[in-house]
Amino acid sequence: MSRALGDAVARRGVSAHRQWWDRVRPAPKDPITSVSRAFLADASPNKINLGVGAYRDEEGKPVVLRCVKNAEAKVAGSEFLESISASANSRLVEESVKLVYGKDANVIGEGRLAGVQTLSGTGACRLFAEFQRRFYPRSKIYFPDPTWSNHHSIWKDAEVPQSTFSHYDPKSKGLNFPALVDDIKNAPDGSFFLLHPCAHNPTGVDPTEEEWREISYHLKVKNHFPFFDMAYQGFSSGDLDRDAQAIRTFLQDGHLIGCAQSFAKNMGLYGHRVGCLSLLCTDTEQAVAVKSQLQQIARAMYGSPPIRGVLLVSTILGDPDTKALWVEELRAMVNRICKIREALRESLEKLGSPLNWEHITNQVGMFCFSGITPQQTEQLQRKFHIYMTADGRISMAGVTMSNMDYLANAIHEVTKSGRES
Repeated sequence: MSRALGDAVARRGVSAHRQWWDRVRPAPKDPITSVSRAFLADASPNKINLGVGAYRDEEGKPVVLRCVKNAEAKVAGSEFLESISASANSRLVEESVKLVYGKDANVIGEGRLAGVQTLSGTGACRLFAEFQRRFYPRSKIYFPDPTWSNHHSIWKDAEVPQSTFSHYDPKSKGLNFPALVDDIKNAPDGSFFLLHPCAHNPTGVDPTEEEWREISYHLKVKNHFPFFDMAYQGFSSGDLDRDAQAIRTFLQDGHLIGCAQSFAKNMGLYGHRVGCLSLLCTDTEQAVAVKSQLQQIARAMYGSPPIRGVLLVSTILGDPDTKALWVEELRAMVNRICKIREALRESLEKLGSPLNWEHITNQVGMFCFSGITPQQTEQLQRKFHIYMTADGRISMAGVTMSNMDYLANAIHEVTKSGRES
């Protein structure tokens, strides 16, 4: 082939590839990660990031828990071999399901739980969404309105039809329980419902124990399948068992259950992506079949997750002293957030705000659904260098005693007209 002919062929190849790449358009911005990017690009010394959903200390810095450091010392020098990986994965699943269903729950010893290690809670949700698509292709999943924005993306990519059910009441800034129950009753029999068992993201609004019992009843009557996304166990009350009570209520009522777990937030292991997906089946034979299918789906997606984070989590959960330290530190984190909630509400009330800020202390967990409008969040960003998602969700971990007055004054300034969202 002559050089001229070779150049012509190359040009045609480049042209064809350019035409193919030209079809690619920018993806929609993620509402959470875009907040962090904008914050990082801001040079203001007064800037505050209230978007990130990970714990921060009083200085606004990420925290490495002492229990994690202890676990790191215990696993130091481990040979990351295939046999070690399999053992650690099994241990992680074993300890994770005890955390959710209760260490003394009958289902733990009955062999009815199909559990696999996942890439944090996102990976657990994605695995289940694909499992749902393959084996229940005509069923729809219902998300609370609102829910974590990525839930919609995960099930959309799995091509699972989706809808929403009522959860948040903008007027009371609490739970719209009557509408929630009506939506359960009106959904087609055998639908899937995604539920936040504690520390609802983004609203911080959880049902009461009695309301959970009623929700369980109506789901059972309609033969709906409850899938729990447990991203913040311990972050609602500081008590791991109390935060799992909703799931245990469903267990007592005889539901088959799905649960996605993440240890990113409650262990401060955001970068390690450690999670677990478990499904409660009718019997051992079904559990074996379900687990094999979940493993096959994971194998095609990413093979297997990295081992180091798994060793850390399984060590923390499996060693009584290290676990006790984790519980102590988890309570300390929750107590700090509760104090921050009280202080922020008090600061706004002292400024003479015409709005009712009781919801700041009524809501629980990492987030406060503030009621601040998209227009007001834009003003907070532009005028005061305060960053949060457009729906007004505040990550309480980003609030400190040192930035409290500045934040309260800024919120008061943009909301003092008294207009409710």
